[in-house]
Amino acid sequence: MTAHEMVELTRKHTLFEWSAQQAVDPIPISHAKGCYFYTPDGRRFLDFNSQLMCVNIGHGDERVVAAIHAQATTLAYASPAMATEARARLGAKLAEIAPGDIDVFFFTNGGADANENAIRLARLYTGRHKILARYRSYHGATAGAMSLTGDPRRWANEPGLPGVVHVLDPYHGVQRGCDDTPRALALLEEVMQLEGPQTIAAFILEPVTGTNGVLIPPPGYLEGVRALCDTYGILMIADEVMAGFGRTGRWFSIDHWNVVPDLLSMAKGLTSAYVPLGAVGMRRMIADHFRDRAFPGGLTYNSHPLACAAALATLAVYEQDDLLANARRMGEVMAGLHREMQERHRCVGAVRNLGLFGIFELVRSRETMEPLAPFNGTSPEMQALGRELRQGGLFTFVRWHTFFTNPPLSISEAELREGFATIDRALSVVDGMLPSV
Repeated sequence: MTAHEMVELTRKHTLFEWSAQQAVDPIPISHAKGCYFYTPDGRRFLDFNSQLMCVNIGHGDERVVAAIHAQATTLAYASPAMATEARARLGAKLAEIAPGDIDVFFFTNGGADANENAIRLARLYTGRHKILARYRSYHGATAGAMSLTGDPRRWANEPGLPGVVHVLDPYHGVQRGCDDTPRALALLEEVMQLEGPQTIAAFILEPVTGTNGVLIPPPGYLEGVRALCDTYGILMIADEVMAGFGRTGRWFSIDHWNVVPDLLSMAKGLTSAYVPLGAVGMRRMIADHFRDRAFPGGLTYNSHPLACAAALATLAVYEQDDLLANARRMGEVMAGLHREMQERHRCVGAVRNLGLFGIFELVRSRETMEPLAPFNGTSPEMQALGRELRQGGLFTFVRWHTFFTNPPLSISEAELREGFATIDRALSVVDGMLPSV
């Protein structure tokens, strides 16, 4: 197909997510390799967002493709009630890399239903029904996961799952570079007490918040959450769907703080999105609860052999290519480039990254730190930024007053600098739209 045919047929016969359909202007993709993808008419884009923060090993890795092919020729599908070699090996491998004593896994189709099953496990294990979640969070688009989500994507889906209580997080401290940990933990404990700790099954959080700002927790915050959960018998659920599998330079982002959650949800980088797969990992005490009790969950494609084979091959690529170390090395380069852009462009109010998980916050004034677009909205300046990045052949996620720097973990320094050269030009356009000082 031509690019035009691809776009027109797709718009005519399919729905695009989170969009008014008449406003959709998709990039047509014909093929991809490494850190780049290509349109049918030959345009090349540097993928600075790993598509949806998921193609962590880069596009078109032949080792993963070969593993999927080999599995398909041997056993393309098996009921999740059966055992397969790919499933067996993947569970054992995840037990090696998961934090602490998390060594049992329930495989799902993706991140949203990993979170669905995490809250199901928590409720069944504790006998309690309430789930705490944070306002600046996203946990998926299925009914339960959307109820957990705190950001505006939840609004149109309400009323949602009963028993979900949202709490504040240390956002302002992260944004302003100050320690907001004591206040955030005090507010969290107050909510726990007001809701009745004996009614709360779990607290779910992204250890490093994803689409709501790449919010890196201040020192002591995650350790404090763990201590509060222990005090009140509340399970701690770490949603590592986006930040896991090397994105921050560790297998899981929570590893930076040596905190062991009770439940760990994952997807995206588990297979580098070559095949859909998610999982929820659990500590042995939770798994043992179901030794003589039925676990009431499961879908047709759980533990799919193709997905498990893809995950095993993907995990091998992380290790063979030392991608976690590369994420740490390139993360240091990225931090320097972030600072350089902030010094050069007055529209840049804040920058953050942990490994190759990064973000820019754009403002109208550094004195007031007024965002360049309103909460849950856009602006002419942010729309111009998006156009400039796209015209410059760089793909990333532009949301509200922010845009993300989340390239594949396989990226080279030359490719990273290529991306920031495009960002530099786009930010100059935005600077020119602001009132002169």
